[in-house]
Amino acid sequence: QAQLVESGGGLVQAGGSLRLSCAASGSTFSINDMGWYRQAPGKERELVAFITRGGSTRYADSMKGRFTISREHAKNTVTVYLQMNSLKPEDTAVYYCYAETWSRDHKYWGQGTQVTVSS
Repeated sequence: QAQLVESGGGLVQAGGSLRLSCAASGSTFSINDMGWYRQAPGKERELVAFITRGGSTRYADSMKGRFTISREHAKNTVTVYLQMNSLKPEDTAVYYCYAETWSRDHKYWGQGTQVTVSS
């Protein structure tokens, strides 16, 4: 089992920046990809970005050039970051961190963190 704890959400004006963090502990050896989804009110959850254990990244088209995902390994934890720049009101959502196992048969989820961008 792995546990994910998110931090870093909040309220920001359009054009501003925020950095989200997600710390994974527990069975981190079982984790390959880590990333972020988001869900806005009345909309389906959508993939924002992910990063593999080897450092390869992928972004949703609307986030390319504005968001940067990175990953840091420590002895017993793995932390994934999402640097969000040039934020827009349409980026307002609850952001969920996830970690997927090597076998791709399970995703661990964070508790979600609210990001609100005012116009």
